Amino acid sequence: MVERVTGALARAVAKATGQALGPYQSAVVRIGFAATWLFFLLREFPNRHELYGPDGPWSWQLAERLIASNRAFTVLMWSDSALWFESVYALSVLASALLLLGWRTRATSVLFMVGVLSLQNRSVFMGDGGDNVIHLMAVYLVLTRCARVWSLDARRARLRGSATAGAAGPVLWTVLGALFAYGALAGHLGALWLTAFSVLWAGTALWWLADRHEPEGERRATLDVLANLLHNAGMLVIAAEVCLIYATAGWYKIQGSRWQDGTALYYPLRLDYFTPWPWLSDVMAGSGLVVMLLTYGTVAVQVAFPFALFNRRVKNVLLAVMMLEHAGIAVLLGLPFFSLAMIAADAVFLPTGLLVWIGARVAGAWAAARARAADGTGVPLRGAPAPDTAPDTAPLPGAPPRTPVAAPRGPVAGTAPPESG
Repeated sequence: MVERVTGALARAVAKATGQALGPYQSAVVRIGFAATWLFFLLREFPNRHELYGPDGPWSWQLAERLIASNRAFTVLMWSDSALWFESVYALSVLASALLLLGWRTRATSVLFMVGVLSLQNRSVFMGDGGDNVIHLMAVYLVLTRCARVWSLDARRARLRGSATAGAAGPVLWTVLGALFAYGALAGHLGALWLTAFSVLWAGTALWWLADRHEPEGERRATLDVLANLLHNAGMLVIAAEVCLIYATAGWYKIQGSRWQDGTALYYPLRLDYFTPWPWLSDVMAGSGLVVMLLTYGTVAVQVAFPFALFNRRVKNVLLAVMMLEHAGIAVLLGLPFFSLAMIAADAVFLPTGLLVWIGARVAGAWAAARARAADGTGVPLRGAPAPDTAPDTAPLPGAPPRTPVAAPRGPVAGTAPPESG
């Protein structure tokens, strides 16, 4: 018995240190949250001054007093100039787009976190539940290796042998280091944030040196183990956060009288603020049976979801139900960014097989589109042989001549057309 427990523990430790678990799930979480925040910033661009800038109801003086008491992090309090605000907002948009694409992800994830925390902590009463989720996940994503697949970093590693290849990474981290140094010297960074940014900067510098000069050495292997541990811990925290959100939401709903009698959903459907489609809200609210089923179903799914993780099939069914529920909230109640944030968080539990299948289908569709484009223009695809070009059939010196074999005119069993990728 002791040997079995010891062996299982050893295998778990080896798995946690030897690989970054859930590479596809972490990529979907990265893409989901980066896209959600990017779309939000772009939609609210005309209202940015009222939300987070100098024209907002939460004035500079109020924000300064609150941040002095809770020590929240925001670079918007480093200066009250309009140019600084516009620069931070533009940097947040750029960091979100780069994180979405997976370009220099370690640095852009830090910039993404800085942008999210800076804007949200500047005006703390402007957000909703979706903003709180983005706030937390922006911090957790810094710990993860979320660009192992479906990213420009993965493409660079595949083509050039290393994701750190090129001079863009060192230049970017040099600029970040200069900004952090300015914040520290000016007294804008507290001890906790100064320590966190220093560790990030020093750790990335050590990783770059080891990856460049000792790619197969012991130091590089040690850093890889530490990176895997941080990644797996970050993914575990994200999963636990999702479970905590649903568990607390479900159990608090149970205590509410409107949720107990099955009428809770009726009231937001009658509020103008939550009725982007009044006719649809009237149809839903007009059926007492539909309101009751949706109300009780929401509570049941949220309470049961953390326990469903012990059974893969039940978990997948409830996960699909939760995602459909959030899609319904986006359409019915007009909360698209909250729903997108929750769907992105739910993606940490998506089965790997489904994600691999989707990735293969997307890659196949992309290859087919490129093939059709090449056929339409007459330009062959990069790396593909030109049409009507036969392979070299000349025999090697000293070898007997080969007899050419006619190619079959119809499709060969077991082969796929070029368009399938």
